Amino acid sequence: MLKKVNRMLFESRWLTGLFILALAGCITAFMAKEQPSQKQQPLVVFVTGDHEYSGEQTLPLIAAELEKNYGMRTKVLKASPNQNAEQNIPGLEALAQADMAVFFLRWRQLPPDQLKYIDAYLNSGKPVMGFRTSTHAFNFPKGHESEVWNAFGERAFGSPPGWGRAGHTHYGHESTTDVTVIPSALKHPILTGVAPAFHVPSWLYRVKPDYPPKDATLLLMGTSVNPDKAAIENPVAWTWKNQHGAKVFFTTLGHPEDFKEESMQRLTVNAIHWLLDKPVPKKWKGKIDIDVPYRGIVK
Repeated sequence: MLKKVNRMLFESRWLTGLFILALAGCITAFMAKEQPSQKQQPLVVFVTGDHEYSGEQTLPLIAAELEKNYGMRTKVLKASPNQNAEQNIPGLEALAQADMAVFFLRWRQLPPDQLKYIDAYLNSGKPVMGFRTSTHAFNFPKGHESEVWNAFGERAFGSPPGWGRAGHTHYGHESTTDVTVIPSALKHPILTGVAPAFHVPSWLYRVKPDYPPKDATLLLMGTSVNPDKAAIENPVAWTWKNQHGAKVFFTTLGHPEDFKEESMQRLTVNAIHWLLDKPVPKKWKGKIDIDVPYRGIVK
């Protein structure tokens, strides 16, 4: 009788153990399904370093939004020790693991051991995104071994190959810009939820007549308000496929106060999804709190 009782207790414990293991397995599987692993979450690396537009302050707020509401991992790299440091952006080796790179640079002179990470990323054909002064991201002196990097904007984004080249200039610091959606681009996913017309503090950049390339898809057009010279309409946002086969989104907007505008925020988040081949969010999580004042160039 005692043996029978012991056997029954053993079998009961054994069945209970199996049930607990099965339940734990179900919970683990459910959680894995509900919460994608870090390997499933794309890594977006932001590379910042500009003297004027505070990209090192605005883009981290975009990065935080991507992590909080859109299931992405991010890493923000900054010029060191501050935005005026033209020869050092620590951590560029992170680009080797990036699924996407976002650049907001102005007149850098990075050493070859840092440039090699950007070069390798561009050669990979992975998607790239750029803001405003990334048209003139580098400014090496004539004859320098890295002078070819002065045309980084043209190579990466289909923008003019540096400031002052191909008529690339702007319409004065007292001007602002009216932005409108180009009618042929109305249904482009990147423009989901973007207002048909909005106003930004950015002074309009001139990229015409030679840029962007003829095979680019123009999304937004800008009209200068209170220009300091005769002004023409210019594209302020486009997509493209560069020579490395990478999907590209570029905008000449990027004044810190542009990012207060909800359409600018939506444009940025949408473009990142589109570049990563992810569905553009149909439901907007709400306006991001971005309140970075324009500081200009501070020595």
